[in-house]
Amino acid sequence: MAVDYYKILQVDRNASDEDLKRAYRKLAMKWHPDKNPNNKREAEAKFKEISEAYDVLSDPQKRAVYDQYGEEGLRGQMPPPGAGGFHGGADGGPTTFRFNTRSPDDIFSEFFGFSSPFGGGMGDMGGSRAGPSGFPRAVFGEDMFGSFRAAAGEGSSSTTMPRKGPKIERSLPCSLEDLYKGTTKKMKISRDVIDGSGRSTTVEEILSIDIKPGWKKGTKITFPEKGNEQRGVTPSDLVFVIDEKPHSSFKREGNDLVATQNISLMEALFGCTAQLTTLDGRNLTIPIKNIPSSAFEEVVKGEGMPITKDPSKKGNLRIKFDIKLPTKLTTEQKTGFKKLLSSSP
Repeated sequence: MAVDYYKILQVDRNASDEDLKRAYRKLAMKWHPDKNPNNKREAEAKFKEISEAYDVLSDPQKRAVYDQYGEEGLRGQMPPPGAGGFHGGADGGPTTFRFNTRSPDDIFSEFFGFSSPFGGGMGDMGGSRAGPSGFPRAVFGEDMFGSFRAAAGEGSSSTTMPRKGPKIERSLPCSLEDLYKGTTKKMKISRDVIDGSGRSTTVEEILSIDIKPGWKKGTKITFPEKGNEQRGVTPSDLVFVIDEKPHSSFKREGNDLVATQNISLMEALFGCTAQLTTLDGRNLTIPIKNIPSSAFEEVVKGEGMPITKDPSKKGNLRIKFDIKLPTKLTTEQKTGFKKLLSSSP
């Protein structure tokens, strides 16, 4: 029965290098024989399958042969009659591609960046003592999985797992209109990635960020492992942090919007009309009967910012007033004000 390497790694046939790495990292840790002492035989078989699948699919040449001819093509068997891509052998016969299986421990060591504590390379195991599974214990055994247990408070180990790079935070400025209506931001990033042959290249990528109505300053959007790739280091998470641009008409306070209207003393005493344009472009006309004190606020319910958990609901619009007092008064005006104020209860 043909082996389905994509199924073994639990990825689809269009999986990227990053998808393959993520799948191998997860499955290799899950099925390592030394992590499964009570089910070692099955774990060894699974670990070997996972390693072979990753070895083939992470290598562009091997993957191309496998995609066209399957496992038989990798083993050096002749392709079906009429198949292309294998012609041109020195004797006039078909050219073959022969796949040399690598050991699971070599693949694991190369991926995670571990080396023998005796200073040797993984090719000859560096003199490391092998555990019951046949893998060198100093690299693949209890020490390695002890680091997982230590992280969970179950013990400690001198061997460390690949560290994860520190998260990278970037500010994402948004207008109040963006945060009121919602929008999509496109961010272009450049980062270093390691290809299947181990070479580092710089790639550009466009990240799409959906800004939800009602999001506040400080909201974080995380793109896992979008930092630079380095051998033996899990890429950093890239985090965008919402920042709020100043607005000419409104200030945000929680879910409320606050606007300040400049009015005269006459308007404060006898009433006025406030004219405002909302963040979604509507014109509001709000009659103000009178302003009893400088601390007075006119509250218009439901005209504030959307509430993220329920965008159909909104905070309030609060209108404050800056009363401009006259700098000069005529004698008649002063007399009139005195009469008005003396007659007030």
